[in-house]
Amino acid sequence: MKHIKRQASGIAMALLLLCTMMITDVMGQQHKASIIHNKISDEALVKQLPGFRNGYATVNGIRIHYVIGGAGKPLLLLSGWPQTWWSFHKMMPALQQHYTVIAVDYRGMGASGRPADGYDKKTVAGDIAALLQSLGYQQAFVAGHDIGAQVAFSLAANHSGLVEKLIMIDVPHPDETFAAIPMLPAAGTPTDKLDPARPYVWWFAFNQLHGLPEALLAGHAAVFQQAVFHYLLKNDSAMSAFDHAVYAAAYNTPDAIRAGNAWYQAFTTDIEDYKHYDKLTMPVLALGGPGYEWLRYTLPKKAVDVTFVKVENSGHFVPEEQPVIAVDAIVRFLGEEK
Repeated sequence: MKHIKRQASGIAMALLLLCTMMITDVMGQQHKASIIHNKISDEALVKQLPGFRNGYATVNGIRIHYVIGGAGKPLLLLSGWPQTWWSFHKMMPALQQHYTVIAVDYRGMGASGRPADGYDKKTVAGDIAALLQSLGYQQAFVAGHDIGAQVAFSLAANHSGLVEKLIMIDVPHPDETFAAIPMLPAAGTPTDKLDPARPYVWWFAFNQLHGLPEALLAGHAAVFQQAVFHYLLKNDSAMSAFDHAVYAAAYNTPDAIRAGNAWYQAFTTDIEDYKHYDKLTMPVLALGGPGYEWLRYTLPKKAVDVTFVKVENSGHFVPEEQPVIAVDAIVRFLGEEK
């Protein structure tokens, strides 16, 4: 009987120890999650970039978040999907040596507002024009990557007096070539890594859907983004685990997914707007990784003064994969203003 009691006591102690370990592990995981969350807030992120600070402005009824630092002529940086202003973090310290750098989370991105509509590039560009004016600038250099490049182009087309020089990184404004993107990959095309000669941008179609992406991806943005980033990055190591966490957190809720996809759902409107734009007259720099030939084909139709630079050994995410090359090309194009 004493032997049985000792066994029962031992089992109870083991169960108690197991429960304690499980609770400790859960608490530890929660603590780690809390630390990560705190580190990826804009307040924490900006501390990693000395000389920069967060700013907020309400324009067109929408709260816009931006990060600003440096001195000299303003250089506006517009990120793409599925990212935030943080996508330029490797370039910003060097650029602030020459310019007042303003990295913006435009409508639908990061800490900025996510209204129900207005995600066509012309409307988003209107927000940016209002932001620049609210900050007291009559003119600025403007650089954009991915969706941000489309917004930058629209800003130059609709508010030409505000844009002294324009920089497009790897993606053109939506035009008729977007409508011709195939639904299926060409025979033999890899679907895990980009072949620049035969791109398969499957998310262009997926992001057109209303409601389903939100239902599927909320809380699982990291899984979806990992597939997109792996496909488009030539150098996977260019984005750290921390960078991935920043971007996943920014698109992990149904509302954030809806807003980000709305930029894609506006492509048909963007294509129609583009047809009516006059040629840009300000100098334009086109920096291309895998999108170089796409830029070469489209930009001369809508700009009279374009400089093309092919960024070697880079995937789509040029600002993170080849920041030194990008900064050098931008400074040479804009001039060392400071």
